[in-house]
Amino acid sequence: MRRKPRIAVFASGSGSNFEAIAEAIQSGELGADIPVLITDKPLAPVITRAERLGIPAAAVNPKAFPDKAAFERTVLARLRDEEIDWIVLAGYMRLIGPTLLGAFPNRIVNIHPSLLPAFPGKDAVGQALAAGVETTGVTVHFVDEGMDTGPVILQREVPVVPGDREKTEAAIHAIEHELYKEALQKLLAEEQSRV
Repeated sequence: MRRKPRIAVFASGSGSNFEAIAEAIQSGELGADIPVLITDKPLAPVITRAERLGIPAAAVNPKAFPDKAAFERTVLARLRDEEIDWIVLAGYMRLIGPTLLGAFPNRIVNIHPSLLPAFPGKDAVGQALAAGVETTGVTVHFVDEGMDTGPVILQREVPVVPGDREKTEAAIHAIEHELYKEALQKLLAEEQSRV
């Protein structure tokens, strides 16, 4: 019997997207395993979510390393130990460098709260509100060496609630949780069809 694809989720914050993915896996909705959560913040709230879900968390503090390459080599060693197939970024607030990009070509996925290429980088919701647009959205994309510049996998529009950041963010989060699962199902199905 073929083993399920193994996903490492990287997160820096509260981890709602991580939890949505993990719950989809545990319910059988998504055919994969998450053997490890990687976080760059030793006190990130996502660690509590991982514990509740029974998923081991590895907190690797980049400040403990002389440079990004050394940090990523340590992370990569853990990923190899876990036989990881895919990296899924879920609120991971750090650019991925050449060490991980080279080890996982076209196998690192990110989610961003805008319709890329519009509003890349930090505070995409704030950028959308400041621009006065009527719709923003959610993009799931492959990660490359740029900031939110990799090829798009799936996108979905989300209406902006004018002047209301909280309601706009809540609408975006609801779509993120569904769209990320859809995108991962699509990628895993495409991979299965190639095997």
